[in-house]
Amino acid sequence: MYTTFHLKASEIDEELIKNIKSIFGKKNISITIEEDLDETAYLLSSSENRKKLKKSLDEAKTGNFIDVSIGKLK
Repeated sequence: MYTTFHLKASEIDEELIKNIKSIFGKKNISITIEEDLDETAYLLSSSENRKKLKKSLDEAKTGNFIDVSIGKLK
């Protein structure tokens, strides 16, 4: 089992520790801390991805897209 908390470093407090303890009890756990990436910055971080996103946005603006309902994906 795993749980992900997304928060600002300044929000780490005793309540967070209590929550972790209540979720995992006496189980052995590993705690890894990494900086959350801004999703937009990440998507635009490579030139190839920027080109694909721009092309997709341009196509959507001109109405050139495929409309798919969730029911059709099953």
